[in-house]
Amino acid sequence: MENHNHSHEHSHGNASSPEETLALLEYMAEHNRHHAEELKKIALLSEPRAAALIDEAVELMAAGNDKLCEALKIMKGE
Repeated sequence: MENHNHSHEHSHGNASSPEETLALLEYMAEHNRHHAEELKKIALLSEPRAAALIDEAVELMAAGNDKLCEALKIMKGE
């Protein structure tokens, strides 16, 4: 199995202004998309039952991320 090591800092801190809050949410939405793509690749390398569960998790993540993006639009006044 191919090694999919991925490490990064997750201590994003607290936003102290509306602008920082928007920037943080935008970053997190993009970050989540990146992780979903990584998980899709992992699913391709997994046995079928595990792959199906990973695919389902990716769909749920995408639905949650869509909600974050909707919230961002509201916060931006769009």
